[in-house]
Amino acid sequence: MAVTVLHDPAQRRFYTEVEGVLALLDYRLDQDHLVIAHTGVPDAIGGRGIASDLVRAAFDYARQTGLKVRPACSYAAAWIERHPEYNEQLG
Repeated sequence: MAVTVLHDPAQRRFYTEVEGVLALLDYRLDQDHLVIAHTGVPDAIGGRGIASDLVRAAFDYARQTGLKVRPACSYAAAWIERHPEYNEQLG
């Protein structure tokens, strides 16, 4: 189930709300890199692929804006191993 992921550049966050529950991915910018710092999906809405949707949105944004990605959180690091089509964005 893909969800609509929104981007809040002022907060450096990608987020979605499912059944009234907020899931988010926080990042920081380090020169020409988007560093994924944290991906959080509460248990109440877990197991639906929401974290994957958040990480994919971050990688897609980085691709569109010419940024490389550093997956600093464990979920994002595991995600990139399952999605080699995004490997060229690692930096």
